[in-house]
Amino acid sequence: MSSSRRTDILSLIHLRSDGRRPHEIRHMSCHLGALPSTTACGTALPTSACSGSSMCSMGLTQVLCVVRGPCDVGRRSEELPDRATLEVNMRTTPFSPPGDRRNTNPTTDRRLIEQSHLLQKALSASILLHLYPKSKISVTVMVLADDGGRLEASINAATLALMDAGIPLKDMVCACSAGRWNAGGSDEIVVDLNRREIQAATGTGGGGGGTSDTIYLPVATMPQRGTIVLSQCESRLSGGAEAFGEVLEAAMGGCQMVMEVMAAAVRERGAGLWKAKEGKCNIMLDDW
Repeated sequence: MSSSRRTDILSLIHLRSDGRRPHEIRHMSCHLGALPSTTACGTALPTSACSGSSMCSMGLTQVLCVVRGPCDVGRRSEELPDRATLEVNMRTTPFSPPGDRRNTNPTTDRRLIEQSHLLQKALSASILLHLYPKSKISVTVMVLADDGGRLEASINAATLALMDAGIPLKDMVCACSAGRWNAGGSDEIVVDLNRREIQAATGTGGGGGGTSDTIYLPVATMPQRGTIVLSQCESRLSGGAEAFGEVLEAAMGGCQMVMEVMAAAVRERGAGLWKAKEGKCNIMLDDW
């Protein structure tokens, strides 16, 4: 069956291109402690010593996050007397975007710099930085596969890695996206957009779209507090505040579903550590 034929059939039964319902998130899996944890705080490579780590997959998008610290700040000029310094680095592998094998420099790539800043902003709203004055917390995110929503997956992975490292948080930071555009003459709102849907909403990739009726909105919230820590919309809204509010509400609903998956992963990690403490399971030593 051709791709266009399959898309036509899915649209007739009100399903998206990957078979999901409009308000259904992609299959999500989370794993805490993806790398061996130590107390060292050194280089910025993901394979070096870390305090906490996590792996987060949202559909075909997969992200690995490593947290180091709190540790001493390398330069006195970077110290803050009343709180810790949060350092965030976001990187991509050459094979992460489909069809593009170019190496991206995280220090010069505009999109990576912007998303690193957004990630730092979202995490700073939840981390209790005032508990670690004159110290540094380093968060390194490596995008292993990118099928859309890498910022949202990075925020979710970073939150879990911080929890694995024992960094105190006000609440979990959960991220999800929502979008709205005219597809086949019907105006619909969808949650957790993949790469193809993002291209249709933003008009990138030569697939059309990008009209005044399209909206793509990544959102990060602290669900238990009902607080929005990040909301970025680069689309021109034709429906005004009402249209934005509908998409924002859908994105917050997606964040709630993401929180349930993340909370289950945290409970599974805690149960595993408790069994290890009681001597009821086999564990792998860090020095291997």
